[in-house]
Amino acid sequence: MRIISTLAVALGPIALGSAACAPIAADAPTTSDAVAQNGTLFVANKFGNTLSKIDLASGEEVLRVESCTTPHELATSPDGAHVALACYGGTSVDIFRTDDLVRVKSVELGANARPHGIVWHANGALYATAEGRRSVFWIRDPLGETETFEYGTGQEGSHMLAISPDARHAWTVDMGSGTVTLVDLLTRRAPQSVAVGMEPEGIDLAPDGRTLWVSARGSDKAFALDPMNLEIRSELATGAFPLRLAIRPQGDVAVTSDLADGGLTVIDLESAQPIRSIAVSGPEGAQERMQVTVVWSQDGERIYVAETGEDTVAEVDYASGRVLRRLVAGDGGDGLAILP
Repeated sequence: MRIISTLAVALGPIALGSAACAPIAADAPTTSDAVAQNGTLFVANKFGNTLSKIDLASGEEVLRVESCTTPHELATSPDGAHVALACYGGTSVDIFRTDDLVRVKSVELGANARPHGIVWHANGALYATAEGRRSVFWIRDPLGETETFEYGTGQEGSHMLAISPDARHAWTVDMGSGTVTLVDLLTRRAPQSVAVGMEPEGIDLAPDGRTLWVSARGSDKAFALDPMNLEIRSELATGAFPLRLAIRPQGDVAVTSDLADGGLTVIDLESAQPIRSIAVSGPEGAQERMQVTVVWSQDGERIYVAETGEDTVAEVDYASGRVLRRLVAGDGGDGLAILP
């Protein structure tokens, strides 16, 4: 296994309250680049144990609040009123209002849960991996009379998560076992697992539900799988150390977040081929910036890239590949979620 870098996890005192930090200028935008993005970006700051809210029109961090220990992935509710946070250093999924970041609920998943991957489904339910329990949780009615249902994966390090459009199936990447696992959420049939590359970590399901995409950071590859039998249909080379994979909402392309290259690999989903690369920090800045999570704007025009090592989020114009701004967040920003 290649060691890319080691970052100390600082769990010291937390600065709370409002923070109005101006975005860091990047390359001057062209006329087509300069179209303002509206909406809100949420950032889980895993070293500072905080949650940030960034106004995309101004590029400013307008609010930062205490969250939980080592927060990781985020998911917004279908109505946009709440954001859920996987408390990777603990045992709960915590839910905050998106307008003022007041915590309204904490859903406990049990001893040693270590929740990481999280999806807030269109059906209103939350789904989360519990890495320490080797399982997936279905959290029904998360804001009401909450019920939780646990499904074992049988694999080590069930980390990131995808859910089918009909909410019948879940898929995890299991970093400790080097596998991808299919979990049947309704019939509770035994989970299926297959080995996919070395150190699979990124995962996303095509919007039509017909192809499961996985990036394997130890292989420098992405894989297209049949979602129901986990057969590998194709594989392709990406940049170095692809930690995450995110499909554009329009369903035409995906990007991998290539930590060691400081860039993104753009994959055409129809041909299952890489079609271009986008430099974010580039190799010269990769070690310092430590880019991790990527999310798309709903219109598919922007990509937001968490640069954990520098406490920034790069805003990338997809068409031109230019870094338009670097948005300042908290200490160790990693998990991202966006509201249009």
